[in-house]
Amino acid sequence: MFECELCPRRCGRRPGFCGAGEMPRVFRWGPHFGEEPPLVGKGGSGCVFFSRCTLKCLYCQNSPWSWKGEGQDKTIGELTAIFRELAVNDGCSNWNLVSPTPYLPFIREAIAPLKKEGIALPVVWNSSGYERVETIGEYRDLCDWALFDLRYSREETARKASAAVDYVAHARAALKFAVDEVCGPERTICRILVLPGHHEEAIENLAWIAANLGTEIMVSVMAQYTPAYKALETPPFDRKLTEYEYAEVAEAAADFGFENGWTQALESSDPALALLGENMTKGHGAVR
Repeated sequence: MFECELCPRRCGRRPGFCGAGEMPRVFRWGPHFGEEPPLVGKGGSGCVFFSRCTLKCLYCQNSPWSWKGEGQDKTIGELTAIFRELAVNDGCSNWNLVSPTPYLPFIREAIAPLKKEGIALPVVWNSSGYERVETIGEYRDLCDWALFDLRYSREETARKASAAVDYVAHARAALKFAVDEVCGPERTICRILVLPGHHEEAIENLAWIAANLGTEIMVSVMAQYTPAYKALETPPFDRKLTEYEYAEVAEAAADFGFENGWTQALESSDPALALLGENMTKGHGAVR
């Protein structure tokens, strides 16, 4: 049995909290043209959407595979073929690992033969931010770019919304480690998803980043929250953001001095795009 301690839950078994088994399970893969600009390039970011997740977010946009585990188990050889397809056939700019943590040993093994052939794209570790520093250090070869979320600044919110009472400490430590030890500020992107009723926490996290990591880091302040899954019956997550909530966070980002990053116009948030994960089909295909 695979004794898994890759994420902060350190379950010590498979399946554990996330439900991941002893083979990598993939829901979809293909070039993604909607990621942050430095990751897209000409061929798109080569996303691999892995099934299962170390969090249980009420508002999950990807519940079919993150919560429910839809997707297909892949052998190492099949996973290698996916990475080859993204690099060679699709011409992607990078390998973008979406929620990869439960499968890191398999991913490393799958990429190894491609590197021997001279096929080596930069690797994006695309994560909720709920990571162990020790795991990032051990698998730093899979982290040319860190694309980490910073969702909450208060433990109670993290417990209620994502079933992770220790999220804040781990996510902040992971982000700091990525900036200081692995990627530097020039290859670290922190996503701040503004949540309804909790916009003060986004501001508190921006303040923490400015004080502890500086303002060179790229920050993506996101307005695209759309109620989904269990959030539909859980106030205040059952509603969209207000203009006031998002404007407060966007203004705070400017006031703190963040110049490397992105904000969104609230009215540009398209519900169809925000719920893309809910409606995404399995297998290979581009994401736009």
